Order: sequence, then structure tokens, then C-alpha cells
Amino acid sequence: MTYQEAVAYIDETPKFTKKNSLDHTRAFLKRLGSPQEKMKILHVAGTNGKGSVCSYLASMLKAAGKRTGLFTSPHLVKINERFVIDEEEVSDEEFLEAFHTVMACVEQMKEEGYPHPTYFELLFLIGMKIFEKAKTEYLVLETGLGGRLDATNSVEHPLVTVLTSISLDHTEYLGDTIAAIAGEKAGIIKEGVPVVYDASCREAEEVILKKAMEMHAPAYGIRPDMYKISKTTKKHIDFCIDCGYYDCIELSISSVAEYQVKNAAEAVTAIRVMDRDGSFTDEVIRRGIGQMRWQGRMETVLPGVIIDGAHNEAGVEEFVKTARRLEADYPVTLLFAAVGDKDYRHMIETICRELRLERVIVTEVGGWRKVDVKEPEALFRQFGAKEVRAIPDVEEAFGEALREKGDGILFCVGSLYLVGNIKSILEKRRTAHD
Repeated sequence: MTYQEAVAYIDETPKFTKKNSLDHTRAFLKRLGSPQEKMKILHVAGTNGKGSVCSYLASMLKAAGKRTGLFTSPHLVKINERFVIDEEEVSDEEFLEAFHTVMACVEQMKEEGYPHPTYFELLFLIGMKIFEKAKTEYLVLETGLGGRLDATNSVEHPLVTVLTSISLDHTEYLGDTIAAIAGEKAGIIKEGVPVVYDASCREAEEVILKKAMEMHAPAYGIRPDMYKISKTTKKHIDFCIDCGYYDCIELSISSVAEYQVKNAAEAVTAIRVMDRDGSFTDEVIRRGIGQMRWQGRMETVLPGVIIDGAHNEAGVEEFVKTARRLEADYPVTLLFAAVGDKDYRHMIETICRELRLERVIVTEVGGWRKVDVKEPEALFRQFGAKEVRAIPDVEEAFGEALREKGDGILFCVGSLYLVGNIKSILEKRRTAHD
């Protein structure tokens, strides 16, 4: 198969597979030579912030001179984004080699009666072979959906686990209460392995602490009073962490989003907890935190143009906090799109209640999950937005939003599909000018 054929095959797998057990994933890993046992793994789950925490962890590991792999999901434009080694996406050739290795194993095990791996399971197995071939020393591993039954939870001996903020999302799979979802996420906690967690929600914390106690896992909660912002600008935030688990440290992040301070605090604490030989000095941590860049999360892609993958209630609440701070000095234009399995009505209501938007442009993304552009247009009008336009074509909508923003700020929000589309548009424009 070519690279394009391999990606097409993977994209088709949801149509002919069903959820498999962790024993199924472990059987495949064993047949592949147990690559996960050859790396030091940091395992991260949560509803919001887990991608950012993973990226902070990988950046600090690289700053310490460690050979570092990063496995995340979803990808925004290209599947290779899920497999990063020392902050570089793997090549098409590296991906294809691992794909062929895994598929040879799949064909053999299918003959023995094993079901075909699911979409995410297949990507996880491919990732493990990629990272093994690259001689990765440390691997930062993000769960896909949930935690307890997630394919990544087949890893049995991580160095540390991290649970980021937990809120209502994917309720059809994980439960319809914070406690139920926390229980699924806390399923990654392992016997005797330290767990760092977001302690800002008492309902989630009770579940996490109960699980940690059952597993004899030292628990390190991060509360809002453990970090303090000293300065914010259009480009960075200065803050300190004083949590009592280690000495106070002053840091700076290249982000306009205050929620990234909490994510950074969780990542720093995880590094401190697992640092057994003193490799991670304050200077290493400062450099790693300061250099972190995470695609699609309050990411400035052009002057005054910020894309954010906020696509659930908690994510949108964090988005409006940042936008509200910036709109005090700059007029704000919003480009919005959502997919059908998200509560976009509540997202739009929150945005309209909290922000003084100059103008809104709504568009469509998500293929079969897309929402007819007339629905969010009507909701924005219903909840008080003054100037709303509906442009179904994403590229046309983005171009119009750029023209409308003037000297102000354009936020592109509502779906990771929208973020991916804009990334593709910008890449196409750059290629055309080269």
C-alpha cells in the first residue's frame, strides 16, 4: 500500500469494527514485541486540557535532553500529527513502515480468530511501533475517549498518570454525571503509580481520590489557589506555582489563555513527581514550559487571528474568559461552526451572554456530522448577536471573516473540524505563494 492507501484504509476501519477489550489490545502488543515496555510512559486523561498537558510534558522532556515521543488525538489536518518525536511529526515513510508491520500482525491474528483492531486501537499500535523504532526513551500518551476502557490503558506500568479537568462530554459513552465520567477517566490510575489531578471540582476529586486510595497511588491535587498570575499580555502570561509539593517556581507561557496556567501547573507537578534523578532543574522546566506550542488551542495563526478547538461547555467557558479579557481593548469578530453531536445551542448562548461581539460569521464543517448553517445563525440572532452572516463554505467564510476583522481580533471557534479546515486553508495559501 502507498501512504495515501494506508490512511484511506484506517479511515474506513470504523465501518467494519467494534469496540475491543483491553485484553485484545494487550494480545496485539505482545505479538508486536511489547514495545510499550521499552519506554517510560506518562499517561494523561481528562475532558479538557489533556492535549495541552501532554504538549507541556513533551516540551519539558525535550528541554531536558530526553528522546521523547508524543501520542495525541485527534489530528487536525494530517494523521502524522498524532505521532511526534522530539517535536517533529513522523514522516510518511516512517508511518507507512509501522502500518505494514502492524497490518501483518493483524492479518495473522485474524486467522487465529482475533477481531480486527478498531480505528483508535490501530493507530495506537502503529504509534507504539513508530516510537519503538525511533528508540524513544519517554512517551507522553494521551487517551482517546474515556480512560478505563481506552486502548492506551493497556499500558500497565506508567511512571505517572495525569487527570486534567473533567466535565460533561461524550455522555453517551462515559455517563451523564461528573462522577460517572470521573470514574471512567480515573480508570488509568495504576497500582502504586503517582497521579496528578485537577482538584478544582469536588465531585470529580472525590471519585479520583477513592480510586487512588484503592490503588495505593500517591495523589497530587492541583487547586486554583496553588498558582497565581502576575502579568498578562497579548502574547504571554507570567505566573508562579506554589503548591507545597515542591519549591515555588516562576514561569511564563506563550499563550493568551489563562486556563493554560492550570494545564502547565499540572504538567510541572507530574514532572516533579516522576523526577528521580534531578534531571529537571528549574531552568529546564522554564525552558520547556516557555517553548511549548499546541496546535488549535488559542493558537495565533495570523496577526490578530486566533483558532481554538473549544467544542464543549467547559471549553467554551474557558474561551469566553480569554475573549472577554481581549475584547476590552479590541473589537472581536467570531467565526463559528459546530457538529451535530455537540450541544451547540448552549455553546452559542454562553458566547452571546458573555461577549460583546462586533460580528459573527457561521459556517459548516464535519462531513456527515455537520450542522446546517441556518441553525447556528438563528441561535446567534435569538441570543442577541447584532450582526450575523451564514456562509456554508469554510474557505469563503474564513476569507470574509478576515476582511471583516479589520484591526481587531478574529476568533475561530466551535469545533476541531473548523480548526483543521483553517489549518488546511492557510497551508494551501502558503504553498501557493512559495
